[in-house]
Amino acid sequence: MFFQSWIFRTWFAAMLLLWLVLFASLTSLSFLIDNWFYPAIMVLGAFVAGLTSEGGGAVAFPVLSVFLDIDRATARDFSLMIQSVGMTSASVWILSRKGADLAAYAPVLWFAPVCLVGFVFGMVLLQGIPTFVIQALFLSLITTFALAYVWSRHRGERMTLQVRSHADRISLAAVLFLGGICASLFGTGADIVLYTLLVTRFRMDEKVATHQSIMLMAAVSVAGSFYRAVFDAGLTEHQVQTWLCAYPVVLIMAPFGSYVLTRLRTDWMLWGIVALNVFQLAYFNLKAPGLEKAALSAGFSAILFAIFWLTLARMAAPSVRESAKR
Repeated sequence: MFFQSWIFRTWFAAMLLLWLVLFASLTSLSFLIDNWFYPAIMVLGAFVAGLTSEGGGAVAFPVLSVFLDIDRATARDFSLMIQSVGMTSASVWILSRKGADLAAYAPVLWFAPVCLVGFVFGMVLLQGIPTFVIQALFLSLITTFALAYVWSRHRGERMTLQVRSHADRISLAAVLFLGGICASLFGTGADIVLYTLLVTRFRMDEKVATHQSIMLMAAVSVAGSFYRAVFDAGLTEHQVQTWLCAYPVVLIMAPFGSYVLTRLRTDWMLWGIVALNVFQLAYFNLKAPGLEKAALSAGFSAILFAIFWLTLARMAAPSVRESAKR
């Protein structure tokens, strides 16, 4: 049952009460009505966040920055803020469900600090990158990842992370640092790159890897939102109000996505995500088309798809050989 855990029920009730207090104090129903598209976007975004290794920002960031022409930094901040609720809620559900192996998720405790270093690096040094370059990179990232994910045979079997060498540690640190940089630019992405590494180099079970990536993105979203609010003083009253509009939606939809992941074969849902990502990339290039945008999108897509496909295929090869022997 979705609400079986008393820990999750307590968490959900407490967070819903907190939302009611904050909403009554900081915003209004009229603001919610005027900004209805924020919670509407996150119905799908939060479900994707709980179901896959793509965070809710994989929907929120491109819709806000590309479709609605909202400032790139504002779209990134919204992604971070809303994931701090939704993906944290999904993480609480994952950890508190009956039969959860808490030891399998212990590595996230050291994943998060390394990723946060990359986030701060990106916030300090990389924010001057042109917006259209960041949009092309992000849309290429999520589209090529989704395509490689559903087309490849990448079923791992290890239920825990097994770090056996210095090379393993270096690859993890590098990917986590890169994931932090992605989060500083898009508000998401750390979960995608971590998942890819876990199911390839470390041959982990895809559901465990998905859960770990969700928890990492939850931690980075909370820390990133705190960084923006306290160290950058970069969050406006309007941003807080839009966050509150979508807060209750992600509070329930992200853990519901994680629940669905444990119950159903999700291939058809993943193809839906692929279609959504392809449409977003196409819209980006057709809206105010230009040679530079098209070249960047094609170049990023070709490179990233090759990386994702080759790493996922590398993992599948031993499994295919083992099946042939049987």
